[in-house]
Amino acid sequence: MGYRILVVDDEAHIVQVLLIKLRNAGHEVLTAIDGEEGTEVAIRERPDLVITDLHMEYRNGLELARALRAEPTTAHIPIIMLTAQGFNLAEEAIAGTGIREVMSKPFGPREVLRRVEQILAENAPRSGNSEAA
Repeated sequence: MGYRILVVDDEAHIVQVLLIKLRNAGHEVLTAIDGEEGTEVAIRERPDLVITDLHMEYRNGLELARALRAEPTTAHIPIIMLTAQGFNLAEEAIAGTGIREVMSKPFGPREVLRRVEQILAENAPRSGNSEAA
């Protein structure tokens, strides 16, 4: 079963690599070029997971994550943060943002896919439960 995944990054080649890898794995992929557009797409489309870059114009990845947490319809969406900085985000900086994983750029597309599928499996609704609309 494929999931709906939103990829938010201002680097077109990063988006393209993830788009191909995720689609080949059977997932539907939505894209946005910055955090502002990513927030709009996430609220409108309600993806199952968001992959976002940390540094972008118009709203960085942390601001995007906080905006999604503030919106009741998107507060539950897990987030994978990508960063070229190679540093670990302080726990205080990501507390309450829904960021489940921080991955350094450059990254291996297979590793991103593995983490995406692992996080989605962990968040899959248990049988007998239904999410209220």
